[in-house]
Amino acid sequence: MLDTIPTKEEMTALVGTSLYDVWNQLCALIEEAYDMDCLWNKGGKAWKYEYKYRRGGKTLCALYAREHCVGFMIIFGKDERLKFEADRETYSKEVQDGYDNAQTYHDGKWILFELADTSLFHDFMRLLRIKRKPNRR
Repeated sequence: MLDTIPTKEEMTALVGTSLYDVWNQLCALIEEAYDMDCLWNKGGKAWKYEYKYRRGGKTLCALYAREHCVGFMIIFGKDERLKFEADRETYSKEVQDGYDNAQTYHDGKWILFELADTSLFHDFMRLLRIKRKPNRR
C-alpha cells in the first residue's frame, strides 16, 4: 500500500500529459463497466506505481506508471487462456503479440501492454470480459 496517493500533478510530471490522459481514459472505461475496489501500491522494481482493480479478492487488471510510460496488465488463468486462444484472430496484432510474448507462471499468463494511445482499448475491454462480466450495466 502507498502512504499517499499520487496527485494529478505528480502523475502528469511522471508520465507526461498525453499518457496521463490515456491513463484517465482507460480508468473511465473500466469504471464505466465494472464496480471494483481500486488500490494504489508501489510498482515494484520496474514501475513507480501500481493501480489495481479488485473485487472479492480477485484482481481484474492493473495499471502501472513510471517515467514517460504507462502499462496495462491482465493475468489469464488456464480457462481464460483457452477462451482467448479460441478467438485470438479477432484481436489486433499488438494484442496477439502481447499475449504470445507474455510470461506464463504457475498462476497464469501475465500479459503487459505499454500504452502509447487509446488504440487498443476496445481489445482491452474484450480481454477484461473474458476475465469477468461487467457488473455496472
